Amino acid sequence: MGAGRFAPSPSGELHLGNLRTAILAWLFARSTNREFLMRVEDLDRARAGAEAIQLSDLNAIGVTWDGPVTRQSQRLPLYTAAVSQLRDRGLLYECFCTRRDIAEAASAPHAAPGIYPGTCRNLTESERAAKRDLRPAAWRLRTQEDTFTVTDVLHGPYTGTVDDFVVLRSDGVPAYNLAVVVDDAAQGIDQVVRGDDLLSSSPRQGYLAGLLGHEPPTYAHVQLALNAAGKRLAKRDGAVTLGQLAAAGTDNATARALILYSLGLPSASLDDALEAFDPAQLPTHPWVFTTDRDGAHGMRIRPENR
Repeated sequence: MGAGRFAPSPSGELHLGNLRTAILAWLFARSTNREFLMRVEDLDRARAGAEAIQLSDLNAIGVTWDGPVTRQSQRLPLYTAAVSQLRDRGLLYECFCTRRDIAEAASAPHAAPGIYPGTCRNLTESERAAKRDLRPAAWRLRTQEDTFTVTDVLHGPYTGTVDDFVVLRSDGVPAYNLAVVVDDAAQGIDQVVRGDDLLSSSPRQGYLAGLLGHEPPTYAHVQLALNAAGKRLAKRDGAVTLGQLAAAGTDNATARALILYSLGLPSASLDDALEAFDPAQLPTHPWVFTTDRDGAHGMRIRPENR
């Protein structure tokens, strides 16, 4: 059997929505007798001290993992090798578009929102040489398919657009879509559990996995935690991290119980939740999480839409 994983970016503390996804990833892996790995995706937006706090908070709610923590910043040779393989096969091309260029192209009539229009795909060598004098290039994948279908445990077969996406940024940093595919393959991860806001990116990643000779993983894109306004939960929404909740009088065990309750699972422990875990019984709507000031009682937590 393969492995599942949780892969936070160390940009700050994890909030209850992040911790809920981590618990779900743990439950999916353990319930299928997979290993569960921890990978810190620190190629971008790493904040000093954030990784230690995140790992401590995961331990505090009972999420354990197998083997050492891996970090993307220590895996750069793997990404370089993948880029070289793709480039040698003629599957990459230089792109000189700025964000403004892409935004303006996306606003043109008949343009597909969020899809790269191929502006730099067929530049001549002289045109590329002229543009290199103006700015460094990113490298995009020269895709041969318009769509790709992945398997999702919760959403069924999902077909999405595959455009010429970036695999190496203009600053030389591997792009997320490349790094995550290379990492999952190298670590034997065949089950990816994450928030459903990332569902639309899975066809690109599945397609790239195939180009690199890897079997795409099975996905499970789970419902997000939202605030009262229906937006993705964030630290600015009040007491939503373990640290904030502790300051308001809510201990870690209670925070974990709240997450498990929102999933319709026994809330005494993760082991109890694991015994009852059935993906088919998971909520099909986002978890709306709100906090209210309640005088001397600190924070009163009200979960909705279980």
